[in-house]
Amino acid sequence: MTYPKDLIKQAIENDIANKKYNPMNDVLFKFIFGKDERKQVTIDFLNAVLDRHGAKAIKDIQFQNSEIVPLYDDDKLTRLDIFCVTEDGTQIDVEVQIVDKKNMERRTLYYWSQMYLMNLAKGGKYQNLKPSITINILRYTIFPGEPAHSMYSIYNKETGRRLNEDMELHFLEVPKFQKKPVSEMSSVERWLAYFSNKLDAKEMEELAMNEVAIQTALDAAAIFMQNRQERLDYLNREMAIMDYESDKDAWIEEGKVEGKAEGRIDSLLDSVRSLMTKKGWSSDEAMDALSISPEERTIISARL
Repeated sequence: MTYPKDLIKQAIENDIANKKYNPMNDVLFKFIFGKDERKQVTIDFLNAVLDRHGAKAIKDIQFQNSEIVPLYDDDKLTRLDIFCVTEDGTQIDVEVQIVDKKNMERRTLYYWSQMYLMNLAKGGKYQNLKPSITINILRYTIFPGEPAHSMYSIYNKETGRRLNEDMELHFLEVPKFQKKPVSEMSSVERWLAYFSNKLDAKEMEELAMNEVAIQTALDAAAIFMQNRQERLDYLNREMAIMDYESDKDAWIEEGKVEGKAEGRIDSLLDSVRSLMTKKGWSSDEAMDALSISPEERTIISARL
């Protein structure tokens, strides 16, 4: 079912008025997680996802230009959502994906490979390559049966031994988040709760009290919405997302109807062929016996 644009716009504006923001809107996401003044928010998020604590925790990051220049002139330009480098040179790309375009597995490999090769200048040594990590925050399910947070790398199929630690591909499947008391959530589950928008105001307040970085993220969203242009960019992006989702539902329904019609034609075609073989009838005689409509007769005749 499709909805008028003015109703979609009103619904989004009502959410904004009630301070219910979509943290996965890429305009808002980049404002919160891609600014130097709030890089501690990004650091805390990275440590939660990568399970870095104590001596292994990331202490600092430097945001980099999110456009990766291709090796060759005719190669595709790569534009990352958030691209940063840690104090030990590890490169991290954080991507937010709302629409399932059925290409995320290969897309994340492509992004990872682009980052990994950045440190290898012509004639450079392989030991100069730095570990590279992609983190994908998804508003859809990509791996049924897997946990909400999964990590992929390169392992020996027989022994399970990991080749090295240069590759990490993380997937956060936000729809898989299951509500539970905040006190029982792990660090990464708290971030999943934040991105899920499933918590009510009281639960969100408790979440923010237990995770300082999430409180900072919420405060940043309020600041963001006070800027007229940024608020408009957010609104337009939300409308585009909801427009797509509405159209997609209509496409699915249309496809179901078309599928049923196609299934009926296939069934009638089999019946016509069966009568022609068993009774020696012509195609017209068989279709007369089956009371096939003129429109369907035209399609079936073309396929005989």
